[in-house]
Amino acid sequence: MIDLKAARADAEATRAALARKGAADAFDRLLEADERWRSLVPRVDELRGRTKLSGKPTDEEREELLRVKTELKGLEDELAAAEAERDALALRVPNLPADDVPDGSTEEDIREVRRVGEPPLLGEPLEHLEVGRFDMERAARMSGARFGYWVGDTARLALALYRFALDRLAEKGFLTVLPPVLVREQALIGTGALPSDEANVYELPADGLYLAGTAEIPLASLHAGELLEADALPLRYVAFSPCFRREAGAAGRDTRGMIRVHQFNKVEQFSLTHPEDSWDELERLLANTEELVTELGLPYRVVVLPAGDMSSASAKTYDVEIWFPSQGRYRETASISNTTDFQARRLGIRIRGEGGPRPAHLLNGTAVVDRMALAILENFQGDVPPLLQEWGAPPRVER
Repeated sequence: MIDLKAARADAEATRAALARKGAADAFDRLLEADERWRSLVPRVDELRGRTKLSGKPTDEEREELLRVKTELKGLEDELAAAEAERDALALRVPNLPADDVPDGSTEEDIREVRRVGEPPLLGEPLEHLEVGRFDMERAARMSGARFGYWVGDTARLALALYRFALDRLAEKGFLTVLPPVLVREQALIGTGALPSDEANVYELPADGLYLAGTAEIPLASLHAGELLEADALPLRYVAFSPCFRREAGAAGRDTRGMIRVHQFNKVEQFSLTHPEDSWDELERLLANTEELVTELGLPYRVVVLPAGDMSSASAKTYDVEIWFPSQGRYRETASISNTTDFQARRLGIRIRGEGGPRPAHLLNGTAVVDRMALAILENFQGDVPPLLQEWGAPPRVER
């Protein structure tokens, strides 16, 4: 969540920044609720002080004390309700976008940073369903729409891709993690996935658990509630996990193939840093993803998402978009974000320091994801980069 004290001190600038994410009204409602809560605090404190009597009270004092306690009970209930309302509204206010993030919320508002590599010249490019072996029909009979089996050489290609990314990042000092994918509500609230993205979250009400849409969620909770030693940072993790998304807002989009499905696999980078180091760390995570894509020989571009298209938690997000020949365009295949202290405040992750504890900065970024395997199939039309053969991929994907 945002730093409410700092936001209150510079409300005009905070409102202007949040307006870029479409959240100015949410911020105003939060300030109003906060003002109601703060106006009650001194009244409650004053009444609590009047309940403390020295010596044996007189009859008059006992009568007055009873009246004060009755009034205090009502005000305490009012204070608790005001606090609950303020806290609920605080969860609806997103992180402030960085100053260099472009305005807007559409693809036209994206700012391109660079392009790397040349798209292949293919006469009649085959899409991934025609190159790799997927079984969408049987998966639909079993699980419904937007699911698919990866079969044979295609599955081996994907497995090699995950291992390639995990090993490369382990060589860079990232600690490998295989996290739980079933998480409690607080893990989703802590990362900002709830309540902002609740329509896309799978819930298991009988167990009080949710399926994580990304390894970022369990990784962020790895140090929840902890006070970290300053010299222990940065902490860097790389995790492999299946991911689950309802894609509730994607009706009619990418309905063919494996581009937009409910279940996919991903290797995720995650860092906890000192606040003054987090912007350099964002560039580090981006560089890691670019290195992987470059090693695979895939043409791509890097863009900065506009403020209105970022996640609730993000202050700045880079997307790495890889060329898909069958579509004749670049498609998002990785997102790298700095959430600054937003997630750390929700999760209670702090750094010990001379001036007292302060929130850490948390960052996340895709290393590789299933969609990259689809890009390999399309750009090389079934041939597999020799690099991935070292991790068990076949020289060529056969259907």
